[in-house]
This record gives sequence, C-alpha cells and structure tokens, in this order.
Amino acid sequence: MTIEEAQSIVDEWITTIGVRYFDEMTNTAILMEEVGEVARIMSRRYGEQSEKESDKNKDLGDEMADVLFVLICLANQTGIDLAEALKKNLEKKTNRDFDRHKNNDKLK
Repeated sequence: MTIEEAQSIVDEWITTIGVRYFDEMTNTAILMEEVGEVARIMSRRYGEQSEKESDKNKDLGDEMADVLFVLICLANQTGIDLAEALKKNLEKKTNRDFDRHKNNDKLK
C-alpha cells in the first residue's frame, strides 16, 4: 500500500467505523502514548532493561502500526500529504547530510 492509500484507508475507517476524528490535541496525546508503548518494548527487548513476563507477548509491529495510524490521523486532520512531506524531508536530509555521515568516524 502506498502512503496515499494509507491516508485514504485511515480516513475511510475513521469516518465509517470510528465515527469521527478525535481533535488534534487528543490525537497528539494518543500518539505520545503509542510511542511510549513502542519505547517500552524497545527498551526491554533490545535495550538493557529486563523484559517483564507480561510484556513478552507484546507485538512490536502492532505497536508501530498504532503509531503510524495515529500519525496518519493527524496528517489527515491537518491537511498534510505525508508522501509529499516525506519526499521533501528526504531531499532536505540528503542535501544537509550528504557527506556528514560518511565522514563520521563514530559510524565506521
């Protein structure tokens, strides 16, 4: 699925099943909650914290999808074309960082 398709599918889901979008501030708070859930799994599964038994069955992909879903909601609500925004962002990063990472001794 393309980013454009994802934005359309999420909008369709929200307007048919979800009834309506939560307001932007509520969705921002929900986004932070979802990012926290991803961080919890990452810190316990891949970081130095020990993983609780209750966390071992958490699906990282599902939690990442929750983050993406809410981010898409916010993009839809604020009129952001995420495909275009990502394209512009990658161009910015390419121009800014073209040699930066190649010349970083820490990455060698």
